[in-house]
Amino acid sequence: MREGLSVIFASRVAKVGLALVLFWALIAILAPLVTRYDPLYQDYRHLDMPPSAQHILGTDHLGRDVWARVAYGARTILTLGPISVLAAFVLGIALGLPAGYYGGWLDEAVMRVLDALMAFPTILLYMIIISAVGASAVNVVIAIAIGGAPGIARLVRALTMDIRTREYVAAAKLRGDSDLRIMLREILPNCRGPLIIDFLLRMGYAAFYIGTLGFLGLGLRPPTPDWGAMVQEGHSRMTSNIWPVLSATVAIVTLVIGLNLFADGVREESMRYQ
Repeated sequence: MREGLSVIFASRVAKVGLALVLFWALIAILAPLVTRYDPLYQDYRHLDMPPSAQHILGTDHLGRDVWARVAYGARTILTLGPISVLAAFVLGIALGLPAGYYGGWLDEAVMRVLDALMAFPTILLYMIIISAVGASAVNVVIAIAIGGAPGIARLVRALTMDIRTREYVAAAKLRGDSDLRIMLREILPNCRGPLIIDFLLRMGYAAFYIGTLGFLGLGLRPPTPDWGAMVQEGHSRMTSNIWPVLSATVAIVTLVIGLNLFADGVREESMRYQ
């Protein structure tokens, strides 16, 4: 824990990224306190209003407070992002660990399935999955998990193939440890460094893709606050009211930049420590 904090605070890039992420995390947690409006409330007396003392970022075409929808939209993306990446890691580890440990026909079969999935452009794969099962929070998580698992599985497989040749793995076999115990107790913990960095990087990708799916109408169902959906709903009215689109775009960009800066900073400092 102390070593991890020292890596973070040693990198100026990581600190800037962490500050941006923590800003949006606090907005998400304190959403009921930082805005007095319900993000779903429609005030038909104040449609497409510009920023004012009453509505600091204005209102959209349905009279909903833009800042309220941005604040509660942060909850959406910061909940779905980690869950979807964690699900992708569970699936990727479940495929890559035995493939790298056993090799042979199992490795060949798993790799061919993963190659088939990776042949699709990422966003196209997400669109196919969600179009087949429908748009919802759960299906967004499933799509991102399936789309991210092949890359994670390949990374875990490569790490496992290297670690399985180490002396402590041979010693575990001589002790009579089961293959499952060796994989979970000897190999997987020694993969944690690269996996943590990959997890942080994929958080940025997940935030971007959740926003993209919302813009394409394949994210959460309306009227759930969703940054991507805010851009999609407001882009045709930008000439008369740019604030919903501008606010959601700035939110997505700053969060993704923050996550990527944090991941890059941690990776660079980790390489120096090694």
